[in-house]
Amino acid sequence: MTKHEIIRCERCEAPFECKANSFSKCQCSTVQLSLNEVQYVSELYDGCLCASCLLIIQQEYRESMGLV
Repeated sequence: MTKHEIIRCERCEAPFECKANSFSKCQCSTVQLSLNEVQYVSELYDGCLCASCLLIIQQEYRESMGLV
């Protein structure tokens, strides 16, 4: 049994264990976003996203800004 809630990624619908109350242990904390990237993500989505989607959106942002 899990200690945390199982939720679905708002973008891809993949299930994952949300550890918002233990952020440093949550899967999303593995993705290091800049302040501008966080703002970009928050403009697109309201809920939680899986780490895979965060990486994809981070790449999209960097490409749109000409950073890669």
